[in-house]
Amino acid sequence: MAIRISKRLLRLGGLLVCLLGLFGLLLHKSEKGALLQIQEAKTQMNDWAADKFKDWNPGKSSEKKQEEQRKEAEMAAEGGEHYEDLTWTDEAKKLLADSEKSSLSEVAVSSTASTSTLAATGGAAAKASSKEEPIKACFVSLVRNEDLWKLADTIKNVQDRFNDKFNYPWVFLNNEVFTEEFKHVIGGIVSGPAKFEVIPPAYWSYPDWIDQEKAAQTRIAMKDIIYGDSESYRHMCRFESGFFWRHEALDEFDWYWRVEPETKLHCDIDYDVFKWMRDNDKKYGFTISIYEYEATIKTLWSTTQEFLKLHPEHVAEDNMMDFISKDNGKKYNLCHFWSNFEVASLDLWRSKAYRDYFDYLDQAGGFFYERWGDAPVHSIAAALFLPRDQIHYFPDIGYYHPPYNNCPLDQDIFDKGKCTCNQDADFTFQGYSCTSRFFEVNKMKKPQGWEKFKG
Repeated sequence: MAIRISKRLLRLGGLLVCLLGLFGLLLHKSEKGALLQIQEAKTQMNDWAADKFKDWNPGKSSEKKQEEQRKEAEMAAEGGEHYEDLTWTDEAKKLLADSEKSSLSEVAVSSTASTSTLAATGGAAAKASSKEEPIKACFVSLVRNEDLWKLADTIKNVQDRFNDKFNYPWVFLNNEVFTEEFKHVIGGIVSGPAKFEVIPPAYWSYPDWIDQEKAAQTRIAMKDIIYGDSESYRHMCRFESGFFWRHEALDEFDWYWRVEPETKLHCDIDYDVFKWMRDNDKKYGFTISIYEYEATIKTLWSTTQEFLKLHPEHVAEDNMMDFISKDNGKKYNLCHFWSNFEVASLDLWRSKAYRDYFDYLDQAGGFFYERWGDAPVHSIAAALFLPRDQIHYFPDIGYYHPPYNNCPLDQDIFDKGKCTCNQDADFTFQGYSCTSRFFEVNKMKKPQGWEKFKG
């Protein structure tokens, strides 16, 4: 009897071993299938998200956390975790269930949470990468020592509204040595590193070919025009046009955000503006556009036309000529982006197209014989040398530079940004603004309420 029971137990044991082996084989195949399904689902979810949110306006986002979650999901998949063992959001579970029926998975998976990698701003989805390069960006301020307290208020505002979350460095430029007081006060406000640099004399002086007597006579003749009689203002405009981006203090950076004293951010900015610009292939961003004083740039456009005849190769396809000219380039309509606020790629100014353009303008002497400003110079270059989709208006960045405001009219943006500006004082669609034209030539939908500004 005992022998008979033992034989039966042995047979049962053998059968159990076989069953376990078969189960293991099936599980291995199932695991591979599950991982393939996860990868396919992630890919399709990204495609779905890019389409679904392509016109989404910015709100609060936590891109750093999303990136960490996405990486955790990839590590989990590569490490052999079964998709049944991962934590899914309710929406993800529903999407996956639908995908099993239709073979069109639109789901994001994570070992801790959803792995959507959307950048929450500006109407386009960010392009995620598992090995993103660090963003080499900084704030740039051209200031004088006497601007200390005006600048201190501005920097504190920028830190509170944006940079305390991201800690980007600051670069301060001056045509004189910064005082110890200046460096101490400003250094105590910024959250990231700070550089206090002197501008080389060659960047802030007359080039050899300029007739300084003629330049002096010009200043006298233009004394009734704003900054028309200022010598230092002309050096500033020339420096901002052709030299700030050559300063060695900016060599390590790819992006910059220009900040001037007495400016103010009206709204919280909870996403990384530089990252969004990079991920969405934008090269130049602005908040306010305006018409230039024609008397200050009488020959700027004719000089530009001469340059374009010599260098047609620099003009981009699908450029934005229609923003700066109503007649396809015969005349300049005076529209320009207000350059006291710029978020831009330094590669734009470092490009051969822009270098050639600036050098041509500089040789013509208009910075001194007239009063060419850096804003129209930058704007004409961006409009002609960039495809139009690389220029971006920030509807969500509430901004003030005396006397004009960019105040979000979109109520959702206004509320999410905790904005403190008067929407009735927004300059965007007023008669002296060019931003309404920017919307029209780019076929952009204007926000609700813009009509009240039509004069």
